[in-house]
Amino acid sequence: MTSANSESPLEQPYRTAFHFQPPKNWMNDPNAPMYYNGVYHLFYQHNPNGPLFTVQMHWAHSVSLDLINWTHLDLALAPIHPFDINGCWSGSATILPENKPIILYTGIDSNNCQVQNLAVPKDPSDPYLHEWIKHTNNPVINLPNGILHDEFRDPSTAWLAHDGKWRIIVGSQKDKTGIAFLYHSTDLVNWSKHETPLYEVAGSGIWECVDFFPVLVDGKNGVDTSVVNMNGGVKHVLKVGMYDNVRDYYMIGDYDSVKEQYVAQNELTVDTLRLDYGKYYASKSFYDPVKNRRILMAWVNESDSEADVIAKGWSGVQSLPRSVWLDRNQKQLVQWPVEEIEMLHENEVGFQNKDLEGGSLVEIEGITAWQADATISFKLTNLEEAEELDPSGIDPQVLCSDMNASKKGKFGPFGLLALASHDLTEQTAIFFRVFQNNGKYTVVMCSDQSRSSTRNGIDKTTYGAFVDIDPQQEEISLRTLIDHSIVESFGGGGKTCITARVYPTLAIGEQAKLFAFNYGTESVVISDLKAWSVKKAQINIQETVICKDQ
Repeated sequence: MTSANSESPLEQPYRTAFHFQPPKNWMNDPNAPMYYNGVYHLFYQHNPNGPLFTVQMHWAHSVSLDLINWTHLDLALAPIHPFDINGCWSGSATILPENKPIILYTGIDSNNCQVQNLAVPKDPSDPYLHEWIKHTNNPVINLPNGILHDEFRDPSTAWLAHDGKWRIIVGSQKDKTGIAFLYHSTDLVNWSKHETPLYEVAGSGIWECVDFFPVLVDGKNGVDTSVVNMNGGVKHVLKVGMYDNVRDYYMIGDYDSVKEQYVAQNELTVDTLRLDYGKYYASKSFYDPVKNRRILMAWVNESDSEADVIAKGWSGVQSLPRSVWLDRNQKQLVQWPVEEIEMLHENEVGFQNKDLEGGSLVEIEGITAWQADATISFKLTNLEEAEELDPSGIDPQVLCSDMNASKKGKFGPFGLLALASHDLTEQTAIFFRVFQNNGKYTVVMCSDQSRSSTRNGIDKTTYGAFVDIDPQQEEISLRTLIDHSIVESFGGGGKTCITARVYPTLAIGEQAKLFAFNYGTESVVISDLKAWSVKKAQINIQETVICKDQ
């Protein structure tokens, strides 16, 4: 198969250059990402027959040697058996101790019930894992008593605990209580439900795309999913996709596999920690043993209409893979684009210690602003002049909407104007504001899409979140990846992430510009700015024989 991006970029201006998407048609959740025998694998929910969602989902499959360039393979799973005839829905991969992969996934059976199924590779010696065989005992987990037929899905990666038994969780709900059901097995085929869920939260609605993994208390390295107890050296992250509002929330806590108990240190509410405060959902993580890290990917859906999707012939992209680790304060996760993106960098530009007066902006020239990676750090002085704001009870997204990039404050808005036209008619503004309250400072990060396109009928929601940093003690940093119709931003070194989908009509190709700006009344100093053009990745390339270092 040749690249689907062979047409002129201006004919398909919203197809991405270095974010993964299939050659055509619908894509949503990433499924079963893993590293196996020298190859990274990404499966994903796919409608091979059109650009709109269908319940009869398939698993598409692509492979990579570097998480950036991807080879598109044939479909891995199709809904053709009684236990998945109405759809092969999301699931996860597990690498067994003998280095054999398995997949657990949700099937929609002939009665339209959600059940959990097992698949294994036909030829484990094939690094591409082209063909998968569904187990003869499917479904290996049936719908629990008292659970509605369409509210039991998305098994997690399995982990092996002290007693030699495997565990997984499966998302569900009962009477609006979100549930992570816990299952045990000795052979990955015969599963028994634990008497109590791993976790549940009243009023949170159905949970889906659940993920459960350990993170080191000290350090950025990842650990295998089966690491349970390191004498207090790990915490466990429980991530749930809340179907009712299409957001990924997570908790950090302690897991005891003997008592089968998970104690979260933060409550799960609509105000709790999120992986990303923009368009970012159905995330799935995996442990990468090559670089000893945990990698996270997610579905980034469209913001345009169904008619637009049909006209384009495709829908959905994947976020750039992110490394994820526990922040030093142990209160939240930190996320950062995988280092491999740097091999696409070219035309580096930058400057240091530039004073940016209130009401000013400076163009970042010398790069392709339509495909770019930009990092910028701001140093603030005279913070005692910051506006007063009590952050308690404040929704930062509402604050960002009310005080968009055109609203002048004292410290802020300052940041980047991405995918901007020469006259700024179009712009996607990613910026900060700083407030004070009783001697403490609050940093708010915003992604303002209100002027991202001259088109009507598309979602131009403005996003916002707090950034857990003290501007008295550290600089305020921003990294933004710009790729035609997706803008991924990382504030505070990756403590706060916001992803947006935008559809400019003027700021396309060479007409797109990138600016650093400060529209606040107080000056800020750009202590360091670096930006690069990002070359086009090889995505959906023709399958070739894998060559890797021995």
